[in-house]
Amino acid sequence: MTLDLTAFDALSFDCYGTLIDWEAGIAAVLGPWARRADAAITDEQVLVAYAEHEAAVEREAPATLYPDVLRAAFRRTGDALGIPVSAADADALGTSVPDWPAFPDSVDALTRLQRHYALIILSNVDRESFAGSNRRLGVIFDEILTAQDIGSYKPSAANFAALQQRVAERGSTGRLLHVAQSLFHDHVPARAAGLPGVWIHRRHAQPGWGATPDPGVTVTPDLTFPSMAAFADAADAAFAAR
Repeated sequence: MTLDLTAFDALSFDCYGTLIDWEAGIAAVLGPWARRADAAITDEQVLVAYAEHEAAVEREAPATLYPDVLRAAFRRTGDALGIPVSAADADALGTSVPDWPAFPDSVDALTRLQRHYALIILSNVDRESFAGSNRRLGVIFDEILTAQDIGSYKPSAANFAALQQRVAERGSTGRLLHVAQSLFHDHVPARAAGLPGVWIHRRHAQPGWGATPDPGVTVTPDLTFPSMAAFADAADAAFAAR
């Protein structure tokens, strides 16, 4: 381990992909839709087809609320695959975020980490959608920053500037560690902003990028864990050894 986990007093988290299983949530809607047209299409194929479209909508229309991002990205995915997307289909994805499951280890890991750190959310959603997910996570976060609050979506540098400003207001400058699954949305821009990072490599047993775009550049997070449970174990051990 090259990073002293006791040197930080705040953790900022990506939520979707790290704490909430967004791939399961998206696939629950897109998978059955795609297989109505082609029974051979897998969830993974649909997620890969979807990934770039969501990122493109967020980049092109940063003030759009996340439910409408989901609807627009779904329509673009349908166009790319040649499969019609009805208004009801689009609404099924747009309203689905509160139904997306938490990873099995998220609640316990967050509860343990909160004994050591302030917990901050930096998420690419709107406040209402996150509130539904927050109920699944079972902790009260010290700060919540969403794309709706900031007016742009990660990987925009503006989102990490807003995070750093909020942390500075808390008096934690220089003692913030960013924790995320997505290299594209989080680790590349966080490193550019000078933030150390922990990669929760949820897809460690799967090839490819799934619903997350290829980062396009090489980035090496300071620490990598296969799960939130493993990260919380390391933090507990580090504090116990002080």
